[in-house]
Amino acid sequence: MAADLDRTLAALADPTRRGVVELLRHQPRRASEIADALAMTRPAMSRHLRVLRKAGLVREDAQDDDARVRVYRLEREPFAGLRGWLDEVEAFWSDQLQAFKAHAERRARGRKA
Repeated sequence: MAADLDRTLAALADPTRRGVVELLRHQPRRASEIADALAMTRPAMSRHLRVLRKAGLVREDAQDDDARVRVYRLEREPFAGLRGWLDEVEAFWSDQLQAFKAHAERRARGRKA
C-alpha cells in the first residue's frame, strides 16, 4: 500500500502529469490530443504517459478501428488509495483541532468562574 501511494504521489508531483490527469478527468484522449492540449512534443508526452501508466493512474487501450492509436483513460484505484490516505491525514487534524477547541473552551470557562 505504501509503495503504491509513493508511486502515485511521485507521478502527480509533476505539473504536466497533473495536467494530463485534468484532461483525462473529462474524457479519454489520444496521446497526440493530450500533447497538443498541453503544448508538448509527442516524445515528451510519451515519457509523462509512461510514468502515469507505471504508477497505475492511467491505462492505454487500442482503438477498435486502428490498433496503432492508443487512447488513455484514468484508473480509479490509485486515486481511491490516495483519497483514503488523505482522509486519514484529515481525520488526524480534525481530532487535533477538536482537542484544541475543547481545551480552549475549558480555559475560557475557568476564567469566568
